[in-house]
Amino acid sequence: MSLQNIIGTALKEAMKAKDKGRLEAIRAIKSELLLAKTAGGANDEVSEEQEIKILQKLVKQRKESAVIYKEQSRDDLAENELNQAAVIEEFLPQQMSDEDLEAELSIILQKLGANSMKDMGKVMGLANQQFKGKADGKRISDFVKKALS
Repeated sequence: MSLQNIIGTALKEAMKAKDKGRLEAIRAIKSELLLAKTAGGANDEVSEEQEIKILQKLVKQRKESAVIYKEQSRDDLAENELNQAAVIEEFLPQQMSDEDLEAELSIILQKLGANSMKDMGKVMGLANQQFKGKADGKRISDFVKKALS
Protein backbone atom coordinates (compact mmCIF):
# COMPACT_ATOMS: atom_id res chain seq x y z
CA MET A 1 0.00 0.00 0.00
CA SER A 2 1.49 3.33 -1.04
CA LEU A 3 1.98 6.22 1.35
CA GLN A 4 -0.65 8.25 -0.48
CA ASN A 5 -3.26 5.52 0.11
CA ILE A 6 -2.24 5.26 3.76
CA ILE A 7 -2.51 9.05 4.13
CA GLY A 8 -5.95 9.02 2.48
CA THR A 9 -7.20 6.37 4.89
CA ALA A 10 -5.72 8.18 7.90
CA LEU A 11 -7.31 11.43 6.71
CA LYS A 12 -10.76 9.82 6.59
CA GLU A 13 -10.28 8.33 10.07
CA ALA A 14 -9.18 11.70 11.50
CA MET A 15 -12.21 13.37 9.93
CA LYS A 16 -14.56 10.79 11.41
CA ALA A 17 -12.91 11.15 14.83
CA LYS A 18 -13.02 14.96 14.54
CA ASP A 19 -9.38 15.10 15.64
CA LYS A 20 -8.32 18.60 14.53
CA GLY A 21 -4.62 18.30 15.38
CA ARG A 22 -4.19 14.98 13.61
CA LEU A 23 -6.25 16.19 10.66
CA GLU A 24 -4.08 19.28 10.26
CA ALA A 25 -0.87 17.21 10.28
CA ILE A 26 -2.20 14.67 7.77
CA ARG A 27 -3.41 17.44 5.47
CA ALA A 28 0.08 18.96 5.58
CA ILE A 29 1.56 15.62 4.50
CA LYS A 30 -0.98 15.22 1.71
CA SER A 31 -0.32 18.76 0.51
CA GLU A 32 3.47 18.30 0.41
CA LEU A 33 3.16 14.97 -1.41
CA LEU A 34 0.85 16.54 -3.97
CA LEU A 35 3.26 19.45 -4.48
CA ALA A 36 6.14 17.03 -4.98
CA LYS A 37 4.12 14.96 -7.43
CA THR A 38 3.14 17.95 -9.57
CA ALA A 39 6.50 19.74 -9.32
CA GLY A 40 8.09 17.37 -11.83
CA GLY A 41 5.56 18.03 -14.55
CA ALA A 42 3.06 15.57 -15.96
CA ASN A 43 1.96 13.23 -13.14
CA ASP A 44 5.41 12.18 -11.95
CA GLU A 45 5.29 9.56 -9.24
CA VAL A 46 7.02 10.31 -5.96
CA SER A 47 9.51 7.63 -4.97
CA GLU A 48 9.55 6.11 -1.50
CA GLU A 49 12.88 7.85 -0.85
CA GLN A 50 11.35 11.24 -1.73
CA GLU A 51 8.35 10.52 0.49
CA ILE A 52 10.65 9.83 3.43
CA LYS A 53 12.57 13.05 2.79
CA ILE A 54 9.33 15.03 2.66
CA LEU A 55 8.11 13.53 5.93
CA GLN A 56 11.47 14.18 7.61
CA LYS A 57 11.40 17.78 6.41
CA LEU A 58 7.90 18.27 7.82
CA VAL A 59 8.92 16.82 11.20
CA LYS A 60 12.02 19.01 11.30
CA GLN A 61 9.98 22.12 10.50
CA ARG A 62 7.50 21.34 13.27
CA LYS A 63 10.24 20.75 15.85
CA GLU A 64 12.08 23.95 14.89
CA SER A 65 8.84 25.91 15.13
CA ALA A 66 8.17 24.40 18.56
CA VAL A 67 11.58 25.57 19.79
CA ILE A 68 10.89 29.10 18.56
CA TYR A 69 7.46 29.12 20.18
CA LYS A 70 8.93 27.93 23.50
CA GLU A 71 11.55 30.71 23.38
CA GLN A 72 8.69 33.18 22.97
CA SER A 73 6.75 31.61 25.88
CA ARG A 74 4.00 30.32 23.59
CA ASP A 75 3.75 26.82 25.03
CA ASP A 76 0.28 26.30 23.55
CA LEU A 77 1.58 26.73 20.00
CA ALA A 78 4.73 24.70 20.75
CA GLU A 79 2.61 21.83 22.03
CA ASN A 80 0.50 21.90 18.84
CA GLU A 81 3.65 21.75 16.67
CA LEU A 82 5.08 18.85 18.69
CA ASN A 83 1.79 16.96 18.45
CA GLN A 84 1.80 17.42 14.67
CA ALA A 85 5.43 16.23 14.51
CA ALA A 86 4.43 13.09 16.42
CA VAL A 87 1.59 12.40 13.97
CA ILE A 88 3.89 12.84 10.97
CA GLU A 89 6.53 10.57 12.55
CA GLU A 90 3.95 7.76 12.60
CA PHE A 91 4.28 7.56 8.81
CA LEU A 92 8.09 7.39 8.85
CA PRO A 93 9.99 4.09 9.02
CA GLN A 94 10.94 2.91 12.51
CA GLN A 95 13.93 4.94 13.75
CA MET A 96 17.07 3.17 14.94
CA SER A 97 17.74 3.12 18.66
CA ASP A 98 20.80 4.96 19.97
CA GLU A 99 22.53 1.67 20.76
CA ASP A 100 21.96 0.26 17.27
CA LEU A 101 23.07 3.50 15.66
CA GLU A 102 26.23 3.65 17.75
CA ALA A 103 27.07 0.01 16.94
CA GLU A 104 26.54 0.49 13.20
CA LEU A 105 28.58 3.71 13.20
CA SER A 106 31.48 2.00 14.96
CA ILE A 107 31.50 -0.58 12.16
CA ILE A 108 31.58 2.20 9.56
CA LEU A 109 34.39 3.98 11.43
CA GLN A 110 36.45 0.77 11.50
CA LYS A 111 35.74 0.01 7.84
CA LEU A 112 36.87 3.47 6.75
CA GLY A 113 39.74 3.63 9.24
CA ALA A 114 38.44 6.99 10.48
CA ASN A 115 40.12 8.31 13.60
CA SER A 116 40.01 12.12 13.42
CA MET A 117 37.60 14.91 12.58
CA LYS A 118 39.23 15.13 9.13
CA ASP A 119 37.46 11.88 8.25
CA MET A 120 34.01 13.12 9.26
CA GLY A 121 32.93 13.88 5.67
CA LYS A 122 33.65 10.34 4.49
CA VAL A 123 31.91 8.82 7.50
CA MET A 124 28.85 11.07 7.21
CA GLY A 125 28.49 10.36 3.49
CA LEU A 126 28.44 6.61 3.99
CA ALA A 127 26.35 6.77 7.17
CA ASN A 128 23.68 9.03 5.65
CA GLN A 129 23.43 6.69 2.68
CA GLN A 130 23.22 3.57 4.84
CA PHE A 131 20.77 4.95 7.44
CA LYS A 132 18.51 6.83 5.04
CA GLY A 133 15.12 7.20 6.72
CA LYS A 134 16.19 5.18 9.76
CA ALA A 135 18.10 7.90 11.61
CA ASP A 136 18.11 11.68 11.55
CA GLY A 137 21.20 13.34 10.09
CA LYS A 138 21.71 15.39 13.25
CA ARG A 139 21.72 12.27 15.43
CA ILE A 140 24.23 10.62 13.10
CA SER A 141 26.41 13.74 13.15
CA ASP A 142 26.35 13.93 16.95
CA PHE A 143 27.43 10.29 17.30
CA VAL A 144 30.19 10.66 14.68
CA LYS A 145 31.55 13.82 16.36
CA LYS A 146 31.53 12.07 19.74
CA ALA A 147 33.36 9.04 18.31
CA LEU A 148 35.98 11.04 16.39
CA SER A 149 36.81 13.58 19.09
